[in-house]
Amino acid sequence: MTEKINFIVMVALLAGFTYHANAQEQYLSAVKPVEIGKAPGMKVKLLSTLGETKTYMLVFTKGDEVVSGLTEFAQKYKVKSAHYTGIGDVLAAKAGWFNYTRKQFKIIDIDTSEIASLIGDVASFNGKLIAHTHFSTATRDGLVHGGHLIQMISGPTIEIIITTEPTALYKKLDEEFNAGLIDPELKK
Repeated sequence: MTEKINFIVMVALLAGFTYHANAQEQYLSAVKPVEIGKAPGMKVKLLSTLGETKTYMLVFTKGDEVVSGLTEFAQKYKVKSAHYTGIGDVLAAKAGWFNYTRKQFKIIDIDTSEIASLIGDVASFNGKLIAHTHFSTATRDGLVHGGHLIQMISGPTIEIIITTEPTALYKKLDEEFNAGLIDPELKK
């Protein structure tokens, strides 16, 4: 009888823990607009031009928010499409893991870390330029965390090399996933 009671107590504790863990989870829409103006220290330098293709260096300083800065750059420089990579140091970040049932990103908070990989593209969705980034960072214990970039606050520096292309890319809403996906055949 004691074993049965212990088993019931353990199941109840696990159920309570699972409920508590799920109650703490935060989710974000895959099509949420980005707020610009949160990267006031970002500097831009044109590195090269080949026809209509241009390559720039974006340098973020301590406290700059990278998604905001990438979006602001795309708007200010009238980017039609682009691709980029980056390195640097992160004070804090939020990664997203896409939950197919909820059709939203589960937010994963990441502490101070070093960027191990940062890669993305720029395309237009509903008339607005969208920077779509995936990344991974290594925390002080050497563990790597990452996913879809929701927010990234720069440490001393984050350096991104971005190449803009003359051909526009457009996204359309995929109703199955409630997400904007690039459609190479879309003309606007």
